[in-house]
Amino acid sequence: MRRSRSLAFLAVLVLTFAGLITGGGTANAANLLLNPGFEAGSTSGWACAAGAAVTTPVRSGGYAVSVTPGSTTGKCAQTVSVQPNTTYAVSAWVNGNPVYLGVTGGPSTWTAATAYTQLSLSFTTSSTQTTAEVYVHGWYGSGTFYADDISLDGPGGGTPGAPPAPGNPAVGTVTNSSIALSWGASAGTVTGYRVYEGGTVRATVTGTSATVSGLTACSSHSYSVAAYNSAGESPKTAEAGATTGGCVDTGLPKHALIGYLHASFANGSGYTRMADVPAAWDIVNLAFGEPTSVTSGDIRFTRCPVAECPAVESDADFVAAIRAKQAQGKKVLISIGGQNGQVQLTTTAARDAFVSSVSAIIDRYGLNGLDIDFEGHSLYLNSGDNDFRNPTTPVIVNLISALKTLKARYGAGFVLTMAPETFFVQTGYQYYGGLGGADNRTGSYLPVIHAMRDALTVLHVQDYNSGPVMGLDGQYHFMGGADFHIAMTDMVKAGFTVASTGFRFPGLREDQIAFGLPAAVSAGNGHTAPAAVHAALNCLVKNSGCGSYTLRGGASPALRGLMTWSINWDRYYGWEFQNAHEPFLNALP
Repeated sequence: MRRSRSLAFLAVLVLTFAGLITGGGTANAANLLLNPGFEAGSTSGWACAAGAAVTTPVRSGGYAVSVTPGSTTGKCAQTVSVQPNTTYAVSAWVNGNPVYLGVTGGPSTWTAATAYTQLSLSFTTSSTQTTAEVYVHGWYGSGTFYADDISLDGPGGGTPGAPPAPGNPAVGTVTNSSIALSWGASAGTVTGYRVYEGGTVRATVTGTSATVSGLTACSSHSYSVAAYNSAGESPKTAEAGATTGGCVDTGLPKHALIGYLHASFANGSGYTRMADVPAAWDIVNLAFGEPTSVTSGDIRFTRCPVAECPAVESDADFVAAIRAKQAQGKKVLISIGGQNGQVQLTTTAARDAFVSSVSAIIDRYGLNGLDIDFEGHSLYLNSGDNDFRNPTTPVIVNLISALKTLKARYGAGFVLTMAPETFFVQTGYQYYGGLGGADNRTGSYLPVIHAMRDALTVLHVQDYNSGPVMGLDGQYHFMGGADFHIAMTDMVKAGFTVASTGFRFPGLREDQIAFGLPAAVSAGNGHTAPAAVHAALNCLVKNSGCGSYTLRGGASPALRGLMTWSINWDRYYGWEFQNAHEPFLNALP
Protein backbone atom coordinates (compact mmCIF):
# COMPACT_ATOMS: atom_id res chain seq x y z
CA MET A 1 0.00 0.00 0.00
CA ARG A 2 1.53 3.29 -1.11
CA ARG A 3 3.05 5.31 1.77
CA SER A 4 0.62 3.70 4.15
CA ARG A 5 3.06 2.66 6.86
CA SER A 6 0.77 -0.36 7.14
CA LEU A 7 1.02 -2.64 10.15
CA ALA A 8 2.35 -5.47 7.98
CA PHE A 9 5.20 -3.27 6.81
CA LEU A 10 5.81 -2.03 10.33
CA ALA A 11 6.07 -5.55 11.69
CA VAL A 12 8.74 -6.37 9.13
CA LEU A 13 10.59 -3.15 9.92
CA VAL A 14 10.53 -3.76 13.65
CA LEU A 15 11.79 -7.33 13.28
CA THR A 16 14.53 -6.17 10.95
CA PHE A 17 15.55 -3.38 13.30
CA ALA A 18 15.52 -5.62 16.34
CA GLY A 19 17.84 -7.98 14.51
CA LEU A 20 20.17 -5.19 13.50
CA ILE A 21 20.75 -3.86 16.98
CA THR A 22 21.87 -7.20 18.34
CA GLY A 23 25.02 -7.15 16.22
CA GLY A 24 28.18 -5.13 16.26
CA GLY A 25 29.41 -2.21 18.33
CA THR A 26 30.29 -1.43 21.92
CA ALA A 27 28.93 1.30 24.17
CA ASN A 28 31.82 3.13 25.78
CA ALA A 29 30.15 6.31 26.99
CA ALA A 30 32.35 6.79 30.09
CA ASN A 31 34.16 3.50 30.64
CA LEU A 32 35.99 3.54 33.98
CA LEU A 33 37.81 0.26 33.41
CA LEU A 34 41.46 0.01 32.45
CA ASN A 35 42.29 -2.17 29.45
CA PRO A 36 38.59 -3.00 28.94
CA GLY A 37 39.16 -4.84 25.65
CA PHE A 38 42.53 -6.33 26.62
CA GLU A 39 44.11 -4.35 23.79
CA ALA A 40 47.29 -4.05 25.86
CA GLY A 41 47.88 -7.62 24.71
CA SER A 42 47.77 -8.71 28.34
CA THR A 43 45.47 -8.77 31.37
CA SER A 44 47.06 -5.57 32.70
CA GLY A 45 44.68 -3.81 35.05
CA TRP A 46 42.81 -7.05 35.82
CA ALA A 47 43.24 -9.66 38.50
CA CYS A 48 42.67 -12.86 36.51
CA ALA A 49 42.85 -16.46 37.65
CA ALA A 50 44.43 -18.46 34.80
CA GLY A 51 43.60 -15.74 32.28
CA ALA A 52 45.56 -14.55 29.24
CA ALA A 53 45.04 -12.19 26.31
CA VAL A 54 44.41 -14.03 23.05
CA THR A 55 44.02 -12.95 19.44
CA THR A 56 41.15 -15.31 18.61
CA PRO A 57 38.24 -15.40 19.06
CA VAL A 58 37.83 -11.66 19.67
CA ARG A 59 34.76 -9.47 19.81
CA SER A 60 36.50 -6.34 18.47
CA GLY A 61 40.03 -5.04 18.18
CA GLY A 62 43.00 -7.40 18.33
CA TYR A 63 42.60 -9.13 21.69
CA ALA A 64 40.17 -10.70 24.18
CA VAL A 65 40.75 -12.53 27.45
CA SER A 66 40.69 -16.32 27.59
CA VAL A 67 40.21 -18.08 30.93
CA THR A 68 40.14 -21.83 31.61
CA PRO A 69 38.66 -22.51 35.06
CA GLY A 70 39.98 -25.51 36.91
CA SER A 71 39.60 -25.73 40.65
CA THR A 72 38.35 -22.13 40.65
CA THR A 73 35.69 -20.23 38.72
CA GLY A 74 38.36 -18.41 36.70
CA LYS A 75 37.42 -15.01 38.08
CA CYS A 76 38.79 -11.96 36.25
CA ALA A 77 38.13 -8.75 38.22
CA GLN A 78 38.96 -5.06 38.42
CA THR A 79 38.28 -2.56 41.21
CA VAL A 80 37.63 1.09 40.35
CA SER A 81 36.73 4.29 42.18
CA VAL A 82 33.06 5.26 42.06
CA GLN A 83 30.81 7.91 43.54
CA PRO A 84 28.25 7.28 46.30
CA ASN A 85 24.52 7.25 45.51
CA THR A 86 25.19 6.87 41.79
CA THR A 87 23.81 4.43 39.22
CA TYR A 88 26.29 2.64 36.94
CA ALA A 89 25.82 0.45 33.87
CA VAL A 90 27.96 -2.66 33.35
CA SER A 91 28.24 -4.73 30.19
CA ALA A 92 30.54 -7.33 28.65
CA TRP A 93 30.68 -9.47 25.54
CA VAL A 94 31.24 -13.10 26.54
CA ASN A 95 31.57 -16.50 24.90
CA GLY A 96 31.41 -19.77 26.88
CA ASN A 97 29.23 -22.08 28.95
CA PRO A 98 28.56 -20.65 31.46
CA VAL A 99 29.94 -17.09 31.82
CA TYR A 100 28.97 -14.71 34.61
CA LEU A 101 29.12 -10.89 34.76
CA GLY A 102 28.66 -9.17 38.08
CA VAL A 103 29.57 -6.61 40.71
CA THR A 104 30.92 -7.89 44.02
CA GLY A 105 28.24 -7.38 46.65
CA GLY A 106 25.75 -6.44 43.94
CA PRO A 107 23.86 -7.94 40.99
CA SER A 108 25.10 -10.54 38.53
CA THR A 109 23.88 -12.20 35.36
CA TRP A 110 25.05 -15.06 33.17
CA THR A 111 24.66 -16.79 29.83
CA ALA A 112 25.64 -19.95 28.01
CA ALA A 113 26.78 -18.91 24.54
CA THR A 114 28.74 -20.45 21.69
CA ALA A 115 29.38 -17.02 20.13
CA TYR A 116 29.99 -13.60 21.61
CA THR A 117 26.87 -12.40 23.44
CA GLN A 118 26.41 -9.20 25.41
CA LEU A 119 25.53 -9.30 29.12
CA SER A 120 24.30 -6.10 30.79
CA LEU A 121 23.25 -4.98 34.25
CA SER A 122 23.12 -1.86 36.39
CA PHE A 123 23.71 -1.12 40.07
CA THR A 124 23.48 1.85 42.43
CA THR A 125 26.22 2.56 44.93
CA SER A 126 25.44 3.08 48.59
CA SER A 127 25.70 6.43 50.37
CA THR A 128 29.25 5.61 51.54
CA GLN A 129 30.55 3.46 48.68
CA THR A 130 33.67 4.72 46.89
CA THR A 131 34.87 1.58 45.06
CA ALA A 132 33.30 -1.24 43.08
CA GLU A 133 34.68 -4.53 41.81
CA VAL A 134 33.48 -5.73 38.40
CA TYR A 135 34.10 -9.35 37.46
CA VAL A 136 33.57 -12.03 34.86
CA HIS A 137 34.02 -15.71 35.61
CA GLY A 138 33.12 -19.18 34.42
CA TRP A 139 32.52 -22.27 36.54
CA TYR A 140 34.61 -25.02 38.09
CA GLY A 141 36.01 -27.28 35.37
CA SER A 142 33.45 -26.12 32.82
CA GLY A 143 35.89 -25.28 30.03
CA THR A 144 37.39 -22.14 28.53
CA PHE A 145 35.43 -18.89 28.32
CA TYR A 146 36.25 -15.62 26.58
CA ALA A 147 35.39 -12.00 27.41
CA ASP A 148 35.90 -8.75 25.51
CA ASP A 149 34.80 -5.10 25.54
CA ILE A 150 33.90 -4.96 29.23
CA SER A 151 32.42 -1.62 30.31
CA LEU A 152 31.62 0.15 33.58
CA ASP A 153 29.78 3.28 32.51
CA GLY A 154 29.36 6.22 34.92
CA PRO A 155 31.18 9.03 36.75
CA GLY A 156 34.54 8.16 38.25
CA GLY A 157 35.48 8.49 41.88
CA GLY A 158 38.12 10.79 43.27
CA THR A 159 41.88 10.34 43.62
CA PRO A 160 43.15 9.67 47.18
CA GLY A 161 44.09 13.00 48.75
CA ALA A 162 42.13 14.98 46.19
CA PRO A 163 39.29 17.19 47.45
CA PRO A 164 35.68 16.00 47.41
CA ALA A 165 33.35 17.28 44.71
CA PRO A 166 32.14 20.86 45.12
CA GLY A 167 28.47 21.78 45.19
CA ASN A 168 26.55 21.47 41.94
CA PRO A 169 26.77 24.58 39.74
CA ALA A 170 23.93 27.03 39.26
CA VAL A 171 23.45 29.22 36.20
CA GLY A 172 23.58 32.97 36.73
CA THR A 173 23.52 35.75 34.14
CA VAL A 174 23.24 34.59 30.55
CA THR A 175 23.98 36.84 27.56
CA ASN A 176 24.21 36.24 23.83
CA SER A 177 27.83 35.17 24.23
CA SER A 178 28.39 34.16 27.87
CA ILE A 179 27.06 32.03 30.72
CA ALA A 180 27.84 32.77 34.39
CA LEU A 181 28.10 29.90 36.89
CA SER A 182 28.51 29.59 40.65
CA TRP A 183 28.84 26.58 42.94
CA GLY A 184 29.36 25.56 46.54
CA ALA A 185 32.93 25.24 47.82
CA SER A 186 34.53 21.84 48.20
CA ALA A 187 35.02 20.71 51.81
CA GLY A 188 38.64 19.70 51.26
CA THR A 189 41.94 21.47 50.67
CA VAL A 190 41.47 23.19 47.33
CA THR A 191 43.91 24.87 44.97
CA GLY A 192 41.24 25.81 42.46
CA TYR A 193 38.31 24.71 40.34
CA ARG A 194 38.01 23.61 36.72
CA VAL A 195 34.84 24.19 34.72
CA TYR A 196 34.26 21.44 32.18
CA GLU A 197 32.09 21.23 29.08
CA GLY A 198 32.13 17.52 28.41
CA GLY A 199 35.79 16.58 28.71
CA THR A 200 37.13 20.06 27.84
CA VAL A 201 38.21 22.60 30.48
CA ARG A 202 36.49 25.94 29.72
CA ALA A 203 37.68 27.89 32.76
CA THR A 204 40.08 27.51 35.71
CA VAL A 205 39.48 29.73 38.76
CA THR A 206 40.40 29.91 42.43
CA GLY A 207 36.96 31.05 43.59
CA THR A 208 33.51 29.50 43.37
CA SER A 209 32.22 31.29 40.29
CA ALA A 210 33.19 31.70 36.66
CA THR A 211 31.85 33.20 33.45
CA VAL A 212 32.38 31.24 30.25
CA SER A 213 32.51 33.73 27.37
CA GLY A 214 33.08 33.76 23.63
CA LEU A 215 30.03 31.58 23.02
CA THR A 216 27.82 31.54 19.94
CA ALA A 217 24.40 33.17 20.19
CA CYS A 218 21.50 30.77 20.72
CA SER A 219 23.73 27.82 21.56
CA SER A 220 23.26 25.25 24.32
CA HIS A 221 25.96 24.32 26.80
CA SER A 222 26.27 22.02 29.82
CA TYR A 223 28.94 22.49 32.47
CA SER A 224 30.30 20.52 35.42
CA VAL A 225 32.88 21.59 37.97
CA ALA A 226 35.75 19.76 39.68
CA ALA A 227 37.96 20.92 42.54
CA TYR A 228 41.69 20.14 42.47
CA ASN A 229 44.81 20.27 44.58
CA SER A 230 48.34 18.87 44.37
CA ALA A 231 47.05 15.31 44.95
CA GLY A 232 44.59 15.36 42.09
CA GLU A 233 41.10 16.29 41.02
CA SER A 234 37.75 15.65 42.65
CA PRO A 235 34.85 13.91 40.91
CA LYS A 236 32.91 16.24 38.66
CA THR A 237 29.62 17.70 39.79
CA ALA A 238 26.34 17.16 38.02
CA GLU A 239 25.98 19.26 34.89
CA ALA A 240 24.14 22.57 34.73
CA GLY A 241 22.83 23.62 31.33
CA ALA A 242 21.88 26.92 29.72
CA THR A 243 21.28 28.42 26.29
CA THR A 244 22.81 31.72 25.27
CA GLY A 245 20.53 34.51 24.14
CA GLY A 246 20.00 35.75 20.63
CA CYS A 247 17.66 32.98 19.44
CA VAL A 248 15.40 33.93 16.55
CA ASP A 249 11.70 33.91 17.41
CA THR A 250 10.16 31.33 15.07
CA GLY A 251 6.63 32.35 15.99
CA LEU A 252 5.87 28.90 17.37
CA PRO A 253 4.14 28.48 20.73
CA LYS A 254 6.27 27.26 23.62
CA HIS A 255 4.72 23.79 23.31
CA ALA A 256 3.61 22.86 19.80
CA LEU A 257 1.51 20.18 18.12
CA ILE A 258 3.12 18.97 14.88
CA GLY A 259 1.50 16.67 12.33
CA TYR A 260 1.93 15.25 8.84
CA LEU A 261 -0.79 15.81 6.24
CA HIS A 262 -1.10 13.25 3.42
CA ALA A 263 -1.20 15.83 0.66
CA SER A 264 0.13 13.80 -2.28
CA PHE A 265 -1.62 10.46 -1.72
CA ALA A 266 -4.49 8.68 -0.04
CA ASN A 267 -4.45 5.59 2.11
CA GLY A 268 -6.72 3.91 4.63
CA SER A 269 -7.18 7.14 6.56
CA GLY A 270 -8.56 9.08 3.60
CA TYR A 271 -7.78 12.53 2.23
CA THR A 272 -8.01 15.67 4.39
CA ARG A 273 -8.25 19.09 2.81
CA MET A 274 -5.87 21.75 4.05
CA ALA A 275 -8.80 23.96 5.01
CA ASP A 276 -10.15 21.16 7.23
CA VAL A 277 -7.01 20.91 9.36
CA PRO A 278 -7.97 22.26 12.82
CA ALA A 279 -6.19 25.27 14.29
CA ALA A 280 -4.73 23.04 17.02
CA TRP A 281 -1.90 22.03 14.67
CA ASP A 282 1.03 24.47 14.88
CA ILE A 283 3.22 22.88 12.20
CA VAL A 284 1.73 21.04 9.23
CA ASN A 285 4.19 18.93 7.24
CA LEU A 286 3.03 18.22 3.68
CA ALA A 287 3.80 14.58 2.89
CA PHE A 288 5.73 14.07 0.70
CA GLY A 289 8.14 15.57 -1.78
CA GLU A 290 9.90 12.69 -3.55
CA PRO A 291 12.81 12.44 -6.01
CA THR A 292 12.45 11.58 -9.68
CA SER A 293 15.05 8.87 -9.01
CA VAL A 294 16.98 7.85 -5.90
CA THR A 295 20.16 9.73 -6.82
CA SER A 296 18.78 12.60 -8.95
CA GLY A 297 18.22 15.07 -6.11
CA ASP A 298 15.32 16.40 -8.19
CA ILE A 299 12.40 16.62 -5.75
CA ARG A 300 8.82 16.81 -6.96
CA PHE A 301 5.66 17.47 -4.95
CA THR A 302 2.60 16.22 -6.80
CA ARG A 303 -0.74 16.80 -5.15
CA CYS A 304 -3.06 13.83 -4.87
CA PRO A 305 -4.92 13.21 -8.15
CA VAL A 306 -8.73 13.30 -8.22
CA ALA A 307 -8.90 9.63 -9.16
CA GLU A 308 -7.14 8.72 -5.91
CA CYS A 309 -8.52 11.56 -3.75
CA PRO A 310 -12.01 12.56 -4.96
CA ALA A 311 -12.25 15.28 -2.30
CA VAL A 312 -8.99 16.96 -3.29
CA GLU A 313 -9.23 20.76 -3.53
CA SER A 314 -7.94 22.88 -6.40
CA ASP A 315 -4.44 24.34 -6.30
CA ALA A 316 -5.93 27.78 -5.73
CA ASP A 317 -7.96 26.56 -2.74
CA PHE A 318 -4.96 24.64 -1.41
CA VAL A 319 -2.76 27.75 -1.52
CA ALA A 320 -5.53 29.89 -0.02
CA ALA A 321 -5.86 27.44 2.87
CA ILE A 322 -2.09 27.57 3.45
CA ARG A 323 -2.28 31.37 3.60
CA ALA A 324 -5.13 31.15 6.10
CA LYS A 325 -3.07 28.85 8.32
CA GLN A 326 -0.10 31.18 8.14
CA ALA A 327 -2.33 34.14 9.03
CA GLN A 328 -3.16 32.22 12.22
CA GLY A 329 0.56 31.91 12.98
CA LYS A 330 0.84 28.30 11.81
CA LYS A 331 3.81 26.95 9.83
CA VAL A 332 3.38 24.83 6.71
CA LEU A 333 6.40 22.87 5.49
CA ILE A 334 7.22 20.50 2.66
CA SER A 335 8.40 17.14 4.00
CA ILE A 336 10.96 15.36 1.84
CA GLY A 337 11.33 11.59 1.76
CA GLY A 338 9.04 9.33 3.75
CA GLN A 339 8.80 5.58 3.44
CA ASN A 340 8.98 5.51 -0.37
CA GLY A 341 11.05 8.60 -1.09
CA GLN A 342 14.67 7.42 -0.97
CA VAL A 343 16.98 10.43 -1.46
CA GLN A 344 20.71 9.87 -1.93
CA LEU A 345 22.66 13.02 -2.77
CA THR A 346 25.71 11.12 -3.99
CA THR A 347 27.05 13.96 -6.18
CA THR A 348 27.30 17.74 -6.09
CA ALA A 349 25.00 17.80 -9.12
CA ALA A 350 22.34 15.99 -7.11
CA ARG A 351 22.93 18.44 -4.25
CA ASP A 352 22.39 21.41 -6.52
CA ALA A 353 19.28 19.81 -8.04
CA PHE A 354 17.92 19.27 -4.53
CA VAL A 355 18.39 22.93 -3.62
CA SER A 356 16.82 24.13 -6.86
CA SER A 357 13.83 21.79 -6.82
CA VAL A 358 13.04 22.19 -3.12
CA SER A 359 13.25 25.98 -3.49
CA ALA A 360 10.80 25.78 -6.37
CA ILE A 361 8.28 23.88 -4.22
CA ILE A 362 8.66 26.30 -1.30
CA ASP A 363 8.25 29.30 -3.60
CA ARG A 364 5.31 27.90 -5.53
CA TYR A 365 3.23 27.29 -2.40
CA GLY A 366 4.71 30.02 -0.22
CA LEU A 367 5.81 27.56 2.47
CA ASN A 368 7.58 28.36 5.74
CA GLY A 369 10.31 25.79 5.43
CA LEU A 370 11.38 22.20 5.11
CA ASP A 371 11.08 18.89 6.97
CA ILE A 372 13.65 16.14 6.38
CA ASP A 373 12.11 12.68 6.72
CA PHE A 374 14.84 10.56 5.16
CA GLU A 375 14.26 6.87 5.82
CA GLY A 376 15.40 3.53 4.44
CA HIS A 377 18.76 3.79 2.66
CA SER A 378 18.85 7.55 2.10
CA LEU A 379 21.59 8.10 4.67
CA TYR A 380 24.52 5.85 5.48
CA LEU A 381 28.19 6.11 6.42
CA ASN A 382 31.11 4.86 4.36
CA SER A 383 33.75 2.70 6.00
CA GLY A 384 36.14 4.79 8.06
CA ASP A 385 33.76 7.76 8.39
CA ASN A 386 33.73 7.64 12.20
CA ASP A 387 33.79 11.31 13.26
CA PHE A 388 30.25 12.72 13.14
CA ARG A 389 31.71 16.23 13.53
CA ASN A 390 33.63 15.96 10.24
CA PRO A 391 31.74 13.53 7.97
CA THR A 392 33.18 12.45 4.64
CA THR A 393 30.41 10.30 3.11
CA PRO A 394 28.97 12.15 0.07
CA VAL A 395 25.28 11.58 0.89
CA ILE A 396 25.88 13.18 4.30
CA VAL A 397 28.19 15.98 3.18
CA ASN A 398 25.96 16.99 0.26
CA LEU A 399 22.79 16.99 2.35
CA ILE A 400 24.41 19.26 4.94
CA SER A 401 25.61 21.60 2.21
CA ALA A 402 22.15 21.70 0.62
CA LEU A 403 20.41 22.48 3.92
CA LYS A 404 22.89 25.26 4.72
CA THR A 405 22.29 26.76 1.28
CA LEU A 406 18.52 26.69 1.76
CA LYS A 407 18.81 28.23 5.22
CA ALA A 408 21.00 31.03 3.85
CA ARG A 409 18.59 31.61 0.95
CA TYR A 410 15.48 32.02 3.10
CA GLY A 411 16.99 33.61 6.18
CA ALA A 412 16.47 33.44 9.91
CA GLY A 413 12.74 32.76 9.73
CA PHE A 414 13.20 29.55 7.75
CA VAL A 415 11.73 26.60 9.68
CA LEU A 416 13.79 23.41 9.52
CA THR A 417 12.56 20.20 11.14
CA MET A 418 13.73 16.60 11.01
CA ALA A 419 11.92 13.31 11.66
CA PRO A 420 14.51 10.51 11.83
CA GLU A 421 13.75 7.07 13.19
CA THR A 422 15.51 5.98 16.41
CA PHE A 423 17.67 3.68 14.26
CA PHE A 424 19.37 6.73 12.74
CA VAL A 425 19.84 8.70 15.98
CA GLN A 426 19.73 6.99 19.38
CA THR A 427 21.29 3.72 18.27
CA GLY A 428 24.40 5.80 17.57
CA TYR A 429 25.04 5.43 21.31
CA GLN A 430 25.85 1.75 20.79
CA TYR A 431 26.49 1.48 17.08
CA TYR A 432 27.75 3.98 14.52
CA GLY A 433 27.93 3.26 10.83
CA GLY A 434 29.70 0.01 10.13
CA LEU A 435 31.76 -0.08 13.33
CA GLY A 436 32.04 -3.56 14.78
CA GLY A 437 30.12 -5.07 11.89
CA ALA A 438 26.98 -2.98 12.51
CA ASP A 439 24.65 -1.71 9.78
CA ASN A 440 26.30 1.30 8.13
CA ARG A 441 23.13 3.38 8.58
CA THR A 442 23.07 3.33 12.40
CA GLY A 443 23.44 6.83 13.81
CA SER A 444 23.79 8.33 10.33
CA TYR A 445 21.54 11.32 11.10
CA LEU A 446 23.92 12.50 13.83
CA PRO A 447 26.33 14.39 11.55
CA VAL A 448 23.39 16.13 9.85
CA ILE A 449 21.76 17.11 13.13
CA HIS A 450 25.08 18.32 14.52
CA ALA A 451 26.01 20.37 11.48
CA MET A 452 22.57 22.03 11.39
CA ARG A 453 22.05 22.46 15.13
CA ASP A 454 22.18 26.25 14.97
CA ALA A 455 19.59 26.29 12.16
CA LEU A 456 17.40 23.43 13.39
CA THR A 457 13.94 24.43 14.60
CA VAL A 458 12.67 21.06 15.84
CA LEU A 459 13.99 17.52 15.91
CA HIS A 460 11.10 15.11 16.40
CA VAL A 461 12.47 11.58 16.37
CA GLN A 462 9.94 8.89 15.46
CA ASP A 463 9.46 6.98 18.73
CA TYR A 464 7.66 4.28 16.75
CA ASN A 465 8.49 1.62 14.15
CA SER A 466 11.41 0.90 16.46
CA GLY A 467 13.13 -2.07 18.00
CA PRO A 468 14.50 -1.89 21.56
CA VAL A 469 17.12 0.79 22.06
CA MET A 470 19.69 1.10 24.85
CA GLY A 471 19.36 4.33 26.84
CA LEU A 472 21.84 6.30 28.88
CA ASP A 473 21.02 4.10 31.86
CA GLY A 474 22.52 1.08 30.10
CA GLN A 475 19.10 -0.57 29.81
CA TYR A 476 17.08 -1.45 26.72
CA HIS A 477 13.83 0.47 26.33
CA PHE A 478 10.79 -0.66 24.37
CA MET A 479 8.32 1.48 22.45
CA GLY A 480 4.68 1.91 23.44
CA GLY A 481 5.07 3.31 26.96
CA ALA A 482 6.18 6.44 28.81
CA ASP A 483 9.60 4.95 29.57
CA PHE A 484 10.56 4.79 25.88
CA HIS A 485 9.71 8.43 25.21
CA ILE A 486 11.51 9.53 28.38
CA ALA A 487 14.71 7.60 27.65
CA MET A 488 14.87 8.44 23.92
CA THR A 489 14.18 12.15 24.45
CA ASP A 490 16.66 12.39 27.32
CA MET A 491 19.38 11.06 24.99
CA VAL A 492 18.76 13.92 22.57
CA LYS A 493 18.77 16.50 25.39
CA ALA A 494 21.74 15.18 27.40
CA GLY A 495 23.89 14.05 24.47
CA PHE A 496 26.02 10.91 24.43
CA THR A 497 29.32 9.43 23.38
CA VAL A 498 28.94 7.96 19.90
CA ALA A 499 29.62 4.23 20.16
CA SER A 500 33.33 3.43 20.31
CA THR A 501 34.44 6.55 18.39
CA GLY A 502 35.35 8.53 21.52
CA PHE A 503 33.45 11.57 20.16
CA ARG A 504 30.55 13.00 22.16
CA PHE A 505 27.36 14.18 20.46
CA PRO A 506 26.28 17.34 22.35
CA GLY A 507 22.64 17.56 23.36
CA LEU A 508 20.24 19.95 21.65
CA ARG A 509 18.44 22.90 23.23
CA GLU A 510 15.21 21.81 24.83
CA ASP A 511 13.16 24.12 22.61
CA GLN A 512 14.52 22.17 19.60
CA ILE A 513 13.20 18.83 20.87
CA ALA A 514 9.87 17.09 20.42
CA PHE A 515 9.06 13.41 20.07
CA GLY A 516 6.89 11.63 17.54
CA LEU A 517 4.27 8.92 17.93
CA PRO A 518 1.39 7.44 15.94
CA ALA A 519 -1.92 9.26 16.09
CA ALA A 520 -3.87 6.02 16.54
CA VAL A 521 -3.44 2.25 16.64
CA SER A 522 -3.75 1.95 12.86
CA ALA A 523 -1.23 4.70 12.14
CA GLY A 524 1.92 2.90 13.22
CA ASN A 525 3.55 0.36 15.47
CA GLY A 526 4.23 1.88 18.89
CA HIS A 527 0.99 3.70 19.63
CA THR A 528 1.10 5.06 23.19
CA ALA A 529 -1.97 5.65 25.35
CA PRO A 530 -2.56 9.35 26.15
CA ALA A 531 -2.01 8.84 29.90
CA ALA A 532 1.45 7.39 29.22
CA VAL A 533 2.31 10.25 26.85
CA HIS A 534 1.30 12.74 29.54
CA ALA A 535 3.42 10.89 32.11
CA ALA A 536 6.40 11.14 29.76
CA LEU A 537 5.81 14.87 29.23
CA ASN A 538 5.55 15.50 32.98
CA CYS A 539 8.84 13.72 33.51
CA LEU A 540 10.65 15.50 30.68
CA VAL A 541 9.25 18.98 31.37
CA LYS A 542 9.02 18.92 35.19
CA ASN A 543 11.35 16.04 36.17
CA SER A 544 8.34 14.58 37.96
CA GLY A 545 6.97 11.03 37.89
CA CYS A 546 9.91 9.57 35.95
CA GLY A 547 9.57 6.12 37.49
CA SER A 548 12.89 4.31 37.76
CA TYR A 549 14.56 6.50 35.12
CA THR A 550 16.84 9.39 36.14
CA LEU A 551 17.04 12.24 33.63
CA ARG A 552 20.65 12.78 32.56
CA GLY A 553 19.72 16.01 30.78
CA GLY A 554 17.58 17.43 33.58
CA ALA A 555 14.13 18.96 33.26
CA SER A 556 13.20 20.63 29.95
CA PRO A 557 10.49 23.22 30.66
CA ALA A 558 10.80 24.55 27.10
CA LEU A 559 10.42 21.12 25.44
CA ARG A 560 8.83 21.93 22.10
CA GLY A 561 6.05 19.32 22.07
CA LEU A 562 4.67 16.38 20.14
CA MET A 563 4.71 15.22 16.52
CA THR A 564 2.38 12.64 15.03
CA TRP A 565 1.87 10.52 11.98
CA SER A 566 -0.60 11.75 10.97
CA ILE A 567 -3.28 14.45 10.86
CA ASN A 568 -5.26 12.26 8.45
CA TRP A 569 -5.20 9.31 10.83
CA ASP A 570 -6.21 11.57 13.71
CA ARG A 571 -9.22 12.79 11.77
CA TYR A 572 -10.14 9.18 10.92
CA TYR A 573 -10.21 8.39 14.65
CA GLY A 574 -12.27 11.43 15.63
CA TRP A 575 -9.33 13.68 16.50
CA GLU A 576 -8.41 11.62 19.55
CA PHE A 577 -4.73 12.61 19.41
CA GLN A 578 -5.42 16.33 19.07
CA ASN A 579 -8.16 16.34 21.71
CA ALA A 580 -6.05 14.43 24.23
CA HIS A 581 -2.75 16.24 23.78
CA GLU A 582 -3.31 19.83 22.70
CA PRO A 583 -4.97 20.90 25.98
CA PHE A 584 -2.29 19.06 27.96
CA LEU A 585 0.51 20.83 26.07
CA ASN A 586 -1.18 24.19 26.57
CA ALA A 587 -1.40 23.56 30.31
CA LEU A 588 2.30 22.79 30.71
CA PRO A 589 4.36 25.55 32.33
